[in-house]
Amino acid sequence: MRFTYCPDCGMKLSSRVLGDEGAVPWCDGCGKPFFDMFSSCVIVLVVNDREEAAVLMQDHLSAKYGTLVSGYIKPGESAEDCARRETEEELGLQLKELSIQKTWWHGKRDQLMVAFVGRAEDTGFRLSSEVAQARWIPVREALEQVHPKGSISYALIELYLQGTDA
Repeated sequence: MRFTYCPDCGMKLSSRVLGDEGAVPWCDGCGKPFFDMFSSCVIVLVVNDREEAAVLMQDHLSAKYGTLVSGYIKPGESAEDCARRETEEELGLQLKELSIQKTWWHGKRDQLMVAFVGRAEDTGFRLSSEVAQARWIPVREALEQVHPKGSISYALIELYLQGTDA
């Protein structure tokens, strides 16, 4: 999101060059810059001890299986805490291991996606109201189930498979 008006005083913003940042929106009234904002999110490939991935069906996203655990990072929350919280909220699973993999820019939604692989016991799902269904499938088969090649979900699973013999 690019600011046009100052969120503090309401004055229309001008543009000012700030060193290496280049031109940024500037409030002459408050004397401060307002940098572009974007959402920070997590995406988690949840894997069990049988090398199966949890794939979700969420009605507000798609009418088929194809999503991984994901969600917005809340103010004051670390990406790791968010990944654990979202996994517990959406699937009812506790992660016993969590490792950051990579970040991706999701330009379509102006989001920075912080990607993780989380390990969980297959104790059965306790789904949130956001998740219509979930199931475990072999990680390799998950490539065929998730959003198309080029999506962040697909890229995360590919990255995971490159580091395993799965």
